[in-house]
Amino acid sequence: MPRASPAPSPTATATTAPVWSPPSTSSAPCAGAGSSRPEGARGPRDPDPGSTEKTVPPCGAVFAARGPPPHQLPHPGQDVRADPTSTPYPRRTEHVTSTDTGLRVRRRAGAERPKGFRPDIEGMRAVAILLVLVYHAGLPFLPGGFVGVDVFFVISGFLITGLLIRELETKGRVSLPRFYARRAKRLLPATALVLVVTTFLTWLTSSVVEWRTFGLDIVGAATYVVNWVLAGRAVDYLAEDVSASPVQHFWSLAVEEQFYIVWPLLLIAVGWWVARRGSARLRPVMTAAILVVIVPSFLWSLHLTGANPERAFFVSTTRLWELGIGAFVAIGALLWARLPRTFAVVLGWAGLAAVVLSGFVIDTRTPWPGYHALLPTLGTAAVIIAGFTSGRSGAAGILSRPSMVWVGGLSYSLYLWHWPLLVSADAYWDGLSPLAGTAVALLSVVPAWLSLRYVENPLRFSRSLSASNRFTLSLGANFTAVGVVAGLLLVLAVPTSSAPGSSTAAGAGAITQGGGQRDGGARTDAPTTTSDGTPPPGSVASLALVDGFVPAATEATQDVPAGYDDGCQQNQSDPEPIRCDYGDPQGEVTIAVVGDSKILQWQSVLDQIGKDEGWHLVSYTKSACGFHSGMQVAKGGPYTSCAQWNDLVMQEIVDLDPDLVLTTQRNFQALTDESDPSTLSEDAMLPAIVETWQELADHGIPVLGMLDNAAPDISVYECVAEHPDDLAACTFDKQEGIDNSSAPLFEAAAEQVPDVRLLDVRDAICPDPQTCVPVIGGVLVYRQTSHITDTYARSLEPLVKEEMVPLVEQMAGGGGR
Repeated sequence: MPRASPAPSPTATATTAPVWSPPSTSSAPCAGAGSSRPEGARGPRDPDPGSTEKTVPPCGAVFAARGPPPHQLPHPGQDVRADPTSTPYPRRTEHVTSTDTGLRVRRRAGAERPKGFRPDIEGMRAVAILLVLVYHAGLPFLPGGFVGVDVFFVISGFLITGLLIRELETKGRVSLPRFYARRAKRLLPATALVLVVTTFLTWLTSSVVEWRTFGLDIVGAATYVVNWVLAGRAVDYLAEDVSASPVQHFWSLAVEEQFYIVWPLLLIAVGWWVARRGSARLRPVMTAAILVVIVPSFLWSLHLTGANPERAFFVSTTRLWELGIGAFVAIGALLWARLPRTFAVVLGWAGLAAVVLSGFVIDTRTPWPGYHALLPTLGTAAVIIAGFTSGRSGAAGILSRPSMVWVGGLSYSLYLWHWPLLVSADAYWDGLSPLAGTAVALLSVVPAWLSLRYVENPLRFSRSLSASNRFTLSLGANFTAVGVVAGLLLVLAVPTSSAPGSSTAAGAGAITQGGGQRDGGARTDAPTTTSDGTPPPGSVASLALVDGFVPAATEATQDVPAGYDDGCQQNQSDPEPIRCDYGDPQGEVTIAVVGDSKILQWQSVLDQIGKDEGWHLVSYTKSACGFHSGMQVAKGGPYTSCAQWNDLVMQEIVDLDPDLVLTTQRNFQALTDESDPSTLSEDAMLPAIVETWQELADHGIPVLGMLDNAAPDISVYECVAEHPDDLAACTFDKQEGIDNSSAPLFEAAAEQVPDVRLLDVRDAICPDPQTCVPVIGGVLVYRQTSHITDTYARSLEPLVKEEMVPLVEQMAGGGGR
């Protein structure tokens, strides 16, 4: 299966993102690759009439004045022509500031800026995209390949800042329309094409329940805000079942585009300030201005990576400093051009080694970005700096090889195409081996080259587009609209279903209405027909009579109790308890409701019963965190924030001194060695539960354990969405479901702690003695994993009340201890 952006673990996290390593969307290095060319440049074969300046040489033309060697690969989409006026690789260059690594240099203040193509920067793009491809293909030997994104951030900051400085120094101003027109012309045509194809592939291969989510992701990708969408989802427990988004890789492109919007405005403000004060120098002032921006960004990255690593991975504010490093390199270009060659050679090799090493020593458990991101970012900066004077004897010699330059020139297109193809192939074949993932990644070269050759380059080098910024921006807006429409069409394609009279669907009430009986535990028999001869609700045979249900399977993940909107569920990163009060705030009986999302699924029911019975319910819940003294695992590492939360909640409960504690949980395993995530065991969870329950008992607080419902081994609601006419395909074995729940553990723990009572309503969720079904009484039973829908939970209220009220009266002594 392809690996998405690493999702930082609770102590380290990610992709979640996460979700990575995009090629720089800033322009490309030479005519034929990258996002732009020098100001005023025309197509690769069309010099500006009357100009004494030479056109940007096509990629590959600068390796030697005598022409390319016979084995040289042509740059994607371009013919190879030698430019006898270009240098193979200047030993010293005053500075490189264009967004192309091949550039024209003008005279300024009597200084001759030698023209030179920077193939080493193009080679660094190749290194970055290869890191990404290997990582996303699922090859195990490069667990940190997602650092390629950090390489691209530095390159983008360097090239864009250099372009803007060059324009300020030579013209005294920056043309925003021309700047944004060039970005639009370079980026948006390919983006629109990829998003349209991705929409089709998603419709073809993804589960229908994900169409709405992915359609909105595509809209976010088209408008370059998808990183914020993914940041929100990364901390959304309700999104736990969502597969990797087919446009998840656009998060980094969104960060760069947001940078491109803000950065020119900052530099224009600096230029204006310098112009007002004739004695001020542009580059020192610009250095100070950039420091004001990127130092807070780095400090914020350190904070948020520790406090909320899932969100920190995607948001722009934690990444701005990485682009700022590249900006610093561009500002210091005149200084780097004076570095001794020997020093530059050593610096270049050290930088390249740092980038490659980070791909091997960093993995998804590493807090990211934070200070760990300094290794690949400073390494990239070192390579760029070294390239000013190192010549081909340094790391630039390897990076400047024709094959590396060719791959680097294709990096943006290759990045756009590879991820949607990997995700679609993974969905279609229900998983990809590393070998299959590698094959798909390699095949993505084909559409990448075709789109570069027939879509990107023709539009980028169009004379009509170059002649009018307004027309170019208008065309770019239309390409954006194409992506937005494609995503919305996928959202509109989501089917809905409802049962006749769905507003009065009986749900669990149909079990008693149909003559079914409950005995409070696992049933060993059940009636085969009701009084009118129809199959009893909850039986497999009853599914043949279902002609509709609520909620629709595509809406199941949103059918949740109000506790989520109330902000009552703590996320996986933060250990601080969140208290919410339900039921009757003035009630004489106080019940602490504690645990993970499996206790929160009962919030609507408990709230209503509390109001009816005069119970004050105090809720403490945390995502995927049971109430016990053990150490769970979350996202590949020890769930330390859960352990901290448990300690804090225990103290709050002791101070609250409730009449009883009501708890349940999903997880039934904990670590025997708290530092080793591979030591999960039920043997560790049982004593952890017993210890917590006994501690409460020692404080005179009784425990009411609610037995968890049977856990399906499939995603029931997704199955129902895919098989609306064959609901029997979405059933699962009841005993296996019980074994995969925490119920047996609770039963064993209750035997070891005196006075613990158990609340069991499992047969109202799965009434058949052998098989659990997806729809009962016209209501869909399951949503994410083993959670039940809020609609079905509400239908269980009379049954839960019948079982719970006598237990509470017995344990609380009839109205407060």
